[in-house]
This record gives sequence, structure tokens and C-alpha cells, in this order.
Amino acid sequence: MDESSPKPVSRCRRILRVVLKTLAVCIVLLLLLAAGLWWYYHPDYQSTTDVVYGERGGKPLVLDIYRPDDANGVGIVFMVSGSWRSSDEAMNPWPAAPLLRDGYTIFCVRHVSQPEATVMETVEDVKRAVRFIRYHAEEYGVDPERLGVSGGSSGGHLSLMIATTGGPGDPAALDPVDRESSAVQAAAVFYPVTDLINLGDSRENLHDGGPPKSYVKAFGMESRAVEPWLPVGRAMSPIEHITPDLPPILIYHGTADTLVPYDQSTRFDDKAEVLGLEVEVIARPGKKHGWPTMLIDVFGIGDFYDEHLLN
Repeated sequence: MDESSPKPVSRCRRILRVVLKTLAVCIVLLLLLAAGLWWYYHPDYQSTTDVVYGERGGKPLVLDIYRPDDANGVGIVFMVSGSWRSSDEAMNPWPAAPLLRDGYTIFCVRHVSQPEATVMETVEDVKRAVRFIRYHAEEYGVDPERLGVSGGSSGGHLSLMIATTGGPGDPAALDPVDRESSAVQAAAVFYPVTDLINLGDSRENLHDGGPPKSYVKAFGMESRAVEPWLPVGRAMSPIEHITPDLPPILIYHGTADTLVPYDQSTRFDDKAEVLGLEVEVIARPGKKHGWPTMLIDVFGIGDFYDEHLLN
């Protein structure tokens, strides 16, 4: 018994060495993966922040520009907006790394948050941003006829308001920026509000015909009265402005979204389909208002812009 006892001990030591070596290899691979991801999501670019594109209520309207070293001449206008509120600070562009690596110049547009600015005013302001970018296109190294627009939630709403109602400027305007078009050539968005009159199963819907319950003041309403709300709600609903001039649109939407229901996107798609327009809705089954793999969906947005803005 004594002579055979070292064998199990020796066998355990060998197993332990194998386990430790395997663990060490796994740790090295994880570190390499983390380093690779960090590298990928920190591409080289030139940034210019706090560029003033207008003014609202005595406050400057600003945008941030991120231009990759190998820019492809296409600009993506990104709406920095959630609940129609915007950041006072420059956006970190790392979520847009796949677009930057593909050569897209990113313009992060910030606006005055509601209720200090109404949604109607904000729509006009972000259109002004598109006009401003187009006016300075040569300076920024982008083609003024190849601009896309993106955003999520209220940023998606603002993007679709630009896509559906953007158009020629005023040729008689004193400000040359206002003579430029606010139209875009493509839009790719996440879970956008498209129909403020028919909110469906949204938790913002009190089913009284009035505005979203948390955003009465955001739309300049003094009350939930239906009569003054209806013309405002219709005017601010992208679904009401679908025309044959609609550019190609890509929408990602979670089917379990209780803030902006999935049918906000499918009904927009259905109406566009009647006119033979190009709108694609990609469902994310069971996902709510945002999901971790949206970072992967950005690659799909890149493919969409490659198809419609590069080719």
C-alpha cells in the first residue's frame, strides 16, 4: 500500500498542471480578445467638437464632427437625443466605430432639451443642422448629396422627421445655410416614434386621445385636450409625411418594446410599401427599448449605408 500511494498523488499533480496551463491559455486569449475589442472600438479619427450650427432661446446649437483618416466622403448625421433631451457634452463616438472604420464621417447633432425647446422647434433645429453640414460639405470632406441620418427612440423620431419632411431651403434666405436642402439620402434608426396620434399599447398612452403622458409640455401643450393636440401630433408624426420622395430607410425594433411599440415601425413600413418605397424593418424578438447586441446591429447599418450611399 505504501509503495503505490505516490501514484495517485502524481496523477493529481499532472491533472492540476494541465488545468493550470489551460486556465493560463484561456486568460491570455481573453486578454487578447479584450485588447482586440478595445483596439477596434477606438479607431483613429480627427475630432472637432462644439461646432455651433445655430441658436435656440439664447443657447448655441452644437454638433461634433468625427472624421476618420480614410474618409469615404459620406456623412452620417447622428441625432444625440433620448426622450427629446440631448447632452450638453460631446459624444464619445465608440459605438459608431464600425462606421468610422468603414470611412464614414460622423456628425453628432445636439439640441436644446425639452421642455425648454418644444419638439417642433427641435425638428426645425436638427433640419438646420443638416443644412449647415451640407453648406460646409467641402470643408468637412463629405459629398453634400450623400448624407444619411441615424438615431434611436426620440433620435429615431427626429431622424425620420428629417427623412420624411426634409427638403429644399429658401433661396431668398439671408443666411446662406438656410438656402441649403435639409433632405437626406438614407436613414437607419432604432425603435423610432412614427405615429403620435396612435400610440397603441405604449405605456405613454392614456387612451384619451391626448399626447404621450410624460411629454405634454415637450409638445408645447398646456393640457391633454384633444382638439389642440391633434394637429400638433399629426404634424410631428413621420407616418403622416410619407411621400414618393422618401429615401431608403432601415429600422431595428424590439418586439417587446412597451415604450415605443413594435407596430410603430411595422405600420410605417406598411404605409410606405403601398407606395412601393424602400423601408425595411428588422425585428428583434423579445427585445425591449434597447438591447446589448445593438452594437452588432451597427454593422448592419454600415452595410445598409454601403449599399445606398456608396454604391
